[in-house]
Amino acid sequence: MLQEAAAVVIGSGALGSSVAFHLAKAGVIPVALVDKHEIASQTSPRAAGLTSQIRRSELMTRLAKMAADKIKTFTLETGEAMVYFQSGSLRVARTSTHEQQLQRDVVLGQKLGVDIDFVSPAKARELMPFFEPVGVRAVTFVRGDLYLEPAQLPKGYARATERLGGVLLPNTRVMAFAAESGRITSVITDRGEIRAPIVVDAAGAWTRLVASLAGARIGAIATRHQLLITHPISGVEPYHAITRVIDCNVYIRPADGGLMLGGYESDPAQFDMAALPASFGIEDLPLDLSVLRRLADQISDQFPILREATVKEHRGGLPTMTADGEHIVGPVPELRGFYVAGGCCVGGLTIAPIIGDMLAQWIVSGKPPMDLSPLSPLRSEVVTTLEGALLENCRRRYAFHYWPTNEA
Repeated sequence: MLQEAAAVVIGSGALGSSVAFHLAKAGVIPVALVDKHEIASQTSPRAAGLTSQIRRSELMTRLAKMAADKIKTFTLETGEAMVYFQSGSLRVARTSTHEQQLQRDVVLGQKLGVDIDFVSPAKARELMPFFEPVGVRAVTFVRGDLYLEPAQLPKGYARATERLGGVLLPNTRVMAFAAESGRITSVITDRGEIRAPIVVDAAGAWTRLVASLAGARIGAIATRHQLLITHPISGVEPYHAITRVIDCNVYIRPADGGLMLGGYESDPAQFDMAALPASFGIEDLPLDLSVLRRLADQISDQFPILREATVKEHRGGLPTMTADGEHIVGPVPELRGFYVAGGCCVGGLTIAPIIGDMLAQWIVSGKPPMDLSPLSPLRSEVVTTLEGALLENCRRRYAFHYWPTNEA
């Protein structure tokens, strides 16, 4: 068991493995990547693997654009294989309100250098042949969006971290932290103590629980997200565009010769990880296929193929939602040397490359490479919201995921 490290990263999903890799790349050696389960085994490999360069704010749009670029250069940077499909993505408005939202998206994206514009219904059908533009008011297309099979990213970062001198510690549960004069000094695990001056809480669904061991309150609620993949469908090609339908919060993309469907129901299952057994893993998460069937019914006019398609795979994970729909990235004041990378809001996998890079630079230099204050663990929505209101606000952010203003 490792007894001393330059840094310890807790959680080996996309965010944690990215932070660990970028720290190791910056010379922070050895960095220990600790996980209570197997490396990269929980929510990240169950994600949809979609990029979305258009986000709710200028900051997140900039970061998402940078993250997509890092995915394209992943192999060059890490030495690990990365297969992705730059199919582009369609966003579909079926209401006048969401047509106006698309207009704002185009203005924002073009201002920040994202290749986005409106396309005709006929062009949209050409880009995604299974899409029927029935009842559609407007469609945008982002040419640079891409998708990938999700496990590649955390596993690739973890392997690259190990090659750079990092240490992988699977099946290692964090029990407590030790500190002196308000600064972290070590991580106590069920396999022994690791002395380290830097600790990053990137524990995914367990982020809040781990932070509580350090005396920090992180307002991120573990929330079930599900998707399905159909059996192969004749004519599906990997380059067919990702398609998102705004008002019902549903996404579609090609997957294994069939179609992947996922979405955001109005009353998602929320979990208090502290109330679950210590042995709980994502494989124990109860799933409900009826949720996805209801979402599929809502877009049956636009994707009539789904009426006949059969389900090959049904999976789910526990991303974390925040009250304002933004990530949580940065140091916490309760314990110097303690950082958080969490609150992924069901968009963490493909933005993890840049979040990990930014946080590693912040840790090494003592300041962030750009203004990340909107993601601060100190912001009021994360710290001060009462528990009941926090749960409801996080529910709404999930239920209206594609609606930036969260209008009901």
